Amino acid sequence: MEFGDAMEAGWDDEESAAVLRTVGRIIKKFRERAGLTQAELGAAIGYSEEQVSSVERGRRAPKGQFLLDADRVLNAGGVIAELKKDVEEARYPKKVRDLRKLEGEAVEICSYAHSVIHGLLQTPEYARALYGTRRPVFSEVELERLVAARLARQDIFDRQPAPVFSFVLEEVTLRRPLGDRMVMRNQLEHLIAVGERRNVEIQVTPTDTADHAGLNGSIQLLRLKEGDTVAHSEAQLISSLLSHPKEIQILEARYGIIRAQALTPRKSLTVIKEVLGET
Repeated sequence: MEFGDAMEAGWDDEESAAVLRTVGRIIKKFRERAGLTQAELGAAIGYSEEQVSSVERGRRAPKGQFLLDADRVLNAGGVIAELKKDVEEARYPKKVRDLRKLEGEAVEICSYAHSVIHGLLQTPEYARALYGTRRPVFSEVELERLVAARLARQDIFDRQPAPVFSFVLEEVTLRRPLGDRMVMRNQLEHLIAVGERRNVEIQVTPTDTADHAGLNGSIQLLRLKEGDTVAHSEAQLISSLLSHPKEIQILEARYGIIRAQALTPRKSLTVIKEVLGET
């Protein structure tokens, strides 16, 4: 789908809407300077007059190719093309943008996932299959938007200087089938590849672990450049960022115990390979 309607695609916060309105005004300004009507611009770049109008009014989010073609036709000198990054980031839900910003400022990220593989470790196919299980179901536009937002967070692995990562996964997350057999095989292979990075440690907590400190749910701790630590926690319909010192102290202690109860990274890698061989 080339366009997503602003409301259907989740442009439901003022920050995102403001970005779309600004993009629309800039395109309109260059179009009028070039002496073209909306219909003429649309014909030149392969879109309808209605689509161009919707973009200029901030009602629809233009894809990257729209911006590149409009920049070329309107002789904008790269001004319109450079809006691509702003539009892509505004496309993501606000809670994802907030989390991604914090992850981008982190020097260390510690994550425990108890029901599915952590989002920073998910392949596109796994993420799509996971969002596909949601009830009530997401629209196709919303599903693709959420998958794109999840994958965008993963560029943190290529950041320099690279953060230090610690992931603890429940063994059940390796065995819970999402998508078809190849989706799970590719996901397990991806875990092995990421786990071999020098700045990444992946640990697995065996299902038969009797004394377990992580039964209250998933945890993500982000240690920021300035020395502060914030936590991210998710439950049904709730996504929370925590920063109160007492809350952080409890979660840091809990994560330390969870990590100690898990297998070592080397043994965990062996378990992941064993599950891959069974899949």
